Amino acid sequence: MAEIKTDRILVRFGELSNKGKNRNLFVRQLIQNLKYQLSNYPDIRYRNQFDRIMIELNGADSDEVLERARHVFGIRSLSPVVVTPMDFELINEASLELMKQEKVGTFKVDTNRKDKTLNFKSNDLNLSVAKTILSQTEHRVDVHNPDIRIRIDVDAEKASIAVKTVLGAQGFPIGVGGKALLLLSGGIDSPVAGYYTMKRGVEIECIHFAAPPYTTIQALDKVKQLAEKLCVYQPRIKLHVVPFTEIQLEIYKKAHPAYTVVLMRRAMMKIAERVMHENKMLALVSGESLGQVASQTLQSMASIQDAMDGLILRPLLTFDKNDIIDVAKKINTYETSILPYEDCCTIFSVTNPITKPKLKIVLLEEAKCELDELIDVAYKSIETTEIRYHQETYL
Repeated sequence: MAEIKTDRILVRFGELSNKGKNRNLFVRQLIQNLKYQLSNYPDIRYRNQFDRIMIELNGADSDEVLERARHVFGIRSLSPVVVTPMDFELINEASLELMKQEKVGTFKVDTNRKDKTLNFKSNDLNLSVAKTILSQTEHRVDVHNPDIRIRIDVDAEKASIAVKTVLGAQGFPIGVGGKALLLLSGGIDSPVAGYYTMKRGVEIECIHFAAPPYTTIQALDKVKQLAEKLCVYQPRIKLHVVPFTEIQLEIYKKAHPAYTVVLMRRAMMKIAERVMHENKMLALVSGESLGQVASQTLQSMASIQDAMDGLILRPLLTFDKNDIIDVAKKINTYETSILPYEDCCTIFSVTNPITKPKLKIVLLEEAKCELDELIDVAYKSIETTEIRYHQETYL
């Protein structure tokens, strides 16, 4: 028998398989996201098989498609597969050829009969395939902890055979949960917050506050690189860059030094809320972790949130810093985040920021500053660019 090559990829759903009446909506969104993520492969076809999606490669490279598709949220796992007619002999032959291409080790056969009226039991096919492989290769059976799990899905007409399964990104398909605006600094936390927000099906745009000439072009490039890293999961992301220098100078010139960080973040909230409304976004996303710095105590967050009426999501609120770093490394943003280019928050830092501000005093300090016109000018001066993923982003 000629060498068999996997010519399809079987996509298994994540949480969306439990979404009841909304399930079809979620599946359609997932297929749309897959099409966008795999737009470089125009000959690929997608078949909705109720509880799964079959990607027909039609000549596309299986490894490349698998690497891109595994970053699409809403997918539990993916397997390159070979499809044969529902015939024991053909299934045995195909399974044998696939296993001959694998490094010698242990294996287990798992058959899933989607049609329970078939005149054989799953274990009948398991035993048949296992005997064929054992008789013609050096592979060994291990039903408890196998190196390779051969997964066979059968119905009345065909069988799908896989010897490799790759974990998907889990979560919900981006787009089913609305849109949100991510406060993207140059630090470790905010990209991770964006990742977790997208994982729950929310499409993001990003907003960054720059303070030239105190912050450099390298700092802005760093933020763009972080947005591009997130494009692995959402192929295009809008980045709104706000010129924030004059607002910061006004605050640091007129307000009490201990309150400058809180006032600065309140100004950010006011601008971000305008961007949200203009772009029909439902929430603001922050990378805050409770107690991590002075502006992230409960009192500080309450004083800052008072500046806007919209919903603020804080996916990392209870995370330890080391946990955030671990995720940043996993999603490939950590090395970029630690590049030594400071953002506006670190450039204009103060020695003893207040950790438990009272809103009444915050408002009195804010009244010392003439911010309304400066905020309006900054909002009207926002520069928006669209960041897209590049092939090397996956490497």
